[in-house]
Amino acid sequence: MVNTDTPWSASYEAQMRVLSIQTKLHRWATDDSDRRFDDLYNLVYDPAFLAVAWERVRGNRGARSAGVDGVKPSSIVFGSEILLAGLNEQLKARTFRPLPVRERLIPKANGKLRRLGIATVRDRVVQASLKLVLEPIFEADFKPCSYGFRPNRRAHDAIAEIHQFCSHGYEWVLEGDITACFDEISHFALLHRVRDRIGDKRVVDLVKAFLKAGILSEDGIERDTLTGCPQGGILSPLLSNIALSVLDEHFDEAWRKMGTTSSQRQQRRRKGLATYRLVRYADDFVVLVSGTRVDTESLKEEAAAVLAPMGLRLSEEKTKIAHIDEGFDFLAFRIQRHVKRGSNKRHIYTYPSKKALASIKAKVRAVSKQNTNQPLSKILGQINPKLRGWTNYHKHGAASATFGYLRHFSYWRVLHWLRRKHPRANWKKLRRLYLGNEWWPKEGKVTLFNPAEVPINRYRYRGTSIPKPWSTETITVA
Repeated sequence: MVNTDTPWSASYEAQMRVLSIQTKLHRWATDDSDRRFDDLYNLVYDPAFLAVAWERVRGNRGARSAGVDGVKPSSIVFGSEILLAGLNEQLKARTFRPLPVRERLIPKANGKLRRLGIATVRDRVVQASLKLVLEPIFEADFKPCSYGFRPNRRAHDAIAEIHQFCSHGYEWVLEGDITACFDEISHFALLHRVRDRIGDKRVVDLVKAFLKAGILSEDGIERDTLTGCPQGGILSPLLSNIALSVLDEHFDEAWRKMGTTSSQRQQRRRKGLATYRLVRYADDFVVLVSGTRVDTESLKEEAAAVLAPMGLRLSEEKTKIAHIDEGFDFLAFRIQRHVKRGSNKRHIYTYPSKKALASIKAKVRAVSKQNTNQPLSKILGQINPKLRGWTNYHKHGAASATFGYLRHFSYWRVLHWLRRKHPRANWKKLRRLYLGNEWWPKEGKVTLFNPAEVPINRYRYRGTSIPKPWSTETITVA
C-alpha cells in the first residue's frame, strides 16, 4: 500500500505522514462500505506510525503508571529510538507477543470496584499504532448517534442531542446501562465484526493477541481473558465501540424506516405509532421515545436482544424508564422538564446531577482534611484544578445556582482548614494573613478558584456538523 522503509521521522513529519495515510484509509472506507482492507499490517510497524504512537503514549495521563514490567512511559527520557526500532523489528518478523496487563481495582461511587488493565510500555505503543490504523476505517461505519471515545466528539454533544429531541416531543426515556461491558464482550463476536472490514489476517491476529493477553491480578495470580477487553487500554475504547455499534446500527436502521424527513415521522406519530432515537456514550445510552410508556418498555427487550449476540446484558438495576417531567441523570447531568419561572411555559433544563455535585464536594472535602503543616498555596493548588475542571464541564447547563453553592462550600472548607492551622488566631489576623480586603483565600500568587465567576454558556447542538479529523466534510444526521 505504502512505502514503510522510510527512516525515523521528526515529530511533525511523522504526524503529517500518518494524517495523510489515515485520510486515504478513511476516504476509501467511506467510498466503499463493503471494502475489506487486505494490506494494513505494514502500517502498524511503519516508523512514522510508531513514532506518533509513542508521542501519544508518553503524553497520556497514564504515562505515570507501570505495567507488569514495572516501567513507566514517563520514566523513559532517553532510548525511545531503541524501543521503537525493536518494536519495528519484532512486528515485521511477527515475533511480537503482548504481555498480560496489570490489574488495578478502582473503587466506584456505588461501593463496587472497577477493574483497570495497565499494559506495558511496548504493548501500549503497539496498541496506539494499531488504533491509528484502524480508527479511520471504522469511523467511516460508526453512526452519528454514538459520542463516546470518538474523535471530535464529546459528552456535551450527547447531552445537546438529548436536549434537542426532548424539546420536540420525545418525552419517554429508556435509560440503558450495560453490565460489565468491558469484561463481558464476546471475543468471537467482536473479532467477527473486525473481520467484516479488515481482511489482513496479521492485523486481526494482533487484535486477538491483545484480547487474549491475560491479566496479572493484584494478588499476583495470572488469569486468562476469555471475554472482554481490559478497561484502561488504548485500544479498548475503539474495540468496545466496534462491539456496541450493533446497537447503533439497529436503532439507526429503525430510525430510517420511520421516515427520512421530520414530516414523515410526524405522520407516523399521528397514526399512533412511536418514533424513537438512540443516543449512546460508551456503554451508557438512552433511547428517546415519542410515544407511550408501553412503547418504551418494548424497546428495553429489543435492546437486550440486540446486545445478546455480543455477550452483553442490560443491568436490571440501572436500566430504567422515566418521563422527561420526572427527569433522569446522564453523563453527570440532570435532564428534566420544568415550568419556567414567571411563565406557564415548560422547558427542558440540563443541570449538574446531585451525584456529580456530591463527587466534587467529596474531592474538596478530602483535600481540606489534609494536615495543616503545609502552606495554604499548596492546598489551593490541589483544590483549584478540581473546581476548574468540574465547572468547565458543567458550565453548559443551568448551573448558576450550583456554582454559587459550590463557591460557598469551597470557601468555608478552606476557612475551616485555616482555623485548624491557626487555632489561636482571630478573624482579624486570618484576614490579614490570607483573606485580604476581598475576604477571599489567597497566598502569594495562588487564589482560591471561584466557581461563581464561571460564565454559563449553552452548548451548541452539532448534530449535523461534526467533522471527522481526516476530512472537511460533515456528518449528516438522518
